[in-house]
Amino acid sequence: MGKLHLTFLFLHTLFAINACLFPASQARHHRHTYKRHMHGHYISPPNSGISLPPSSQPDNPAADPPAYAPRGVFDVRTFGAIGDGVSDDTEAFKAAWDAACSSADNSESTALHAPSGHTFMIQSTIFSGPCQSDVIFQIDGSVVPPDGPEQWPKNTSKHQWLVFYKVGGMSLQGGGRIDGRGGKWWELPCKPHRGPNGTTLPGPCDSPIAIRFFESSNLTVKGLQIQNSPQFHFRFDVCHNVHIESIHITSPALSPNTDGIHIENTNNVQIYNSFISNGDDCVSIGSGCFDVDIRNITCGHGHGISIGSLGNHNSRACVHNVTVRDSLMRETSNGVRIKTWQGGSGAVSGVTFDNIRMDSVRNPIIIDQYYCSGKGCNNQTTAVLVTDIVYSSLKGTYDVRSPPMHFGCSDAVPCSNITLSDIELLPAVGEMVLDPFCWNAYGSLESLTIPPVFCLQEGIPPQPILESSIDHC
Repeated sequence: MGKLHLTFLFLHTLFAINACLFPASQARHHRHTYKRHMHGHYISPPNSGISLPPSSQPDNPAADPPAYAPRGVFDVRTFGAIGDGVSDDTEAFKAAWDAACSSADNSESTALHAPSGHTFMIQSTIFSGPCQSDVIFQIDGSVVPPDGPEQWPKNTSKHQWLVFYKVGGMSLQGGGRIDGRGGKWWELPCKPHRGPNGTTLPGPCDSPIAIRFFESSNLTVKGLQIQNSPQFHFRFDVCHNVHIESIHITSPALSPNTDGIHIENTNNVQIYNSFISNGDDCVSIGSGCFDVDIRNITCGHGHGISIGSLGNHNSRACVHNVTVRDSLMRETSNGVRIKTWQGGSGAVSGVTFDNIRMDSVRNPIIIDQYYCSGKGCNNQTTAVLVTDIVYSSLKGTYDVRSPPMHFGCSDAVPCSNITLSDIELLPAVGEMVLDPFCWNAYGSLESLTIPPVFCLQEGIPPQPILESSIDHC
């Protein structure tokens, strides 16, 4: 009896200790431990060094997150994101970003993951660096902001939505969608189409840029669908080494100021293999940009590809070494355009437009040094110099409401060294071929053009201002 009694007490004590410890250890394991092994296969982003969970379509968007995740992958649901399109998931995304950004687990990259089958609502937010390692911002679901100006938090900036600040080596990628819900913003009274005859009406006008990168480097944007931004879809300010590929940007033709991609004071930019159909410039290149390569882009209904506008408010602007090639402009108001304000200074130089197809484009080739977006623009004696511009193998059709080529250059600072080669532009409807327009434009023809260009002046302008403007840039 003594031995049996002691054995019973020992077993009872052991079970009691086990009952106390086991749940606690499971809770810690569920909340904090990430294991590399999971059932199924992972999709590995290129050159990431980590694996992400496979995409799934859960029946319940608010379903519990998986208990385990690959090491270095931070699923926003584990930080409290609901993903039902209504709940505010801002803090969960910020917490997941902070975890990914501060992680240093000896892998090449860490990842914030917004999985498919969910719609995450995020308010205006800044994701700040620098980070301990490269970060992949993987969007496989949908991301949306508050729905319009009335739902926007009162004390939150209306100038921007998702901002990435001082990040390096970041990839924004995935098979998901970013929807800016721009419809209610476009109907603000101040927007250009709201007043009579294209005028504006009084009222608040701030509208957020969907995605902005600021003072960042070594960036990749790949594979995403972005739509209906209240203003610019992408903006890059003071960035270096930007690679954009295989993205799909859409918004209605009359959505105001919805540039697809805008770059400013940014260099070494590559924009490849993408589709952009919007209500403003397909790609716009602002001051301070150089070494820009755009290839295999389709631009639909919008304003085409623009360098500018430059020199506004008598400012100095410099853009150098830009190439646009192997691309299609479809039913855009402009094809390839350079636009500057009078009164500015600086230079646009070393620009090549090569192998571009025009499909019913109103202004296929245009240089406008008299750009003015409103009324009351006075003639001024200074201008941003436009020189060393090459147009090669531009073919297709144009809208006969405008000449197929327009070179409107400054009286004081003429355009110089414009080269035309293998140009063939025919009217989209009818047989009338309009003559090109030239004003104070100098250059040369390397082959016969359709229509013929007789208005381009040979040689170089007499003014000595040209070299000094480029050297100063």
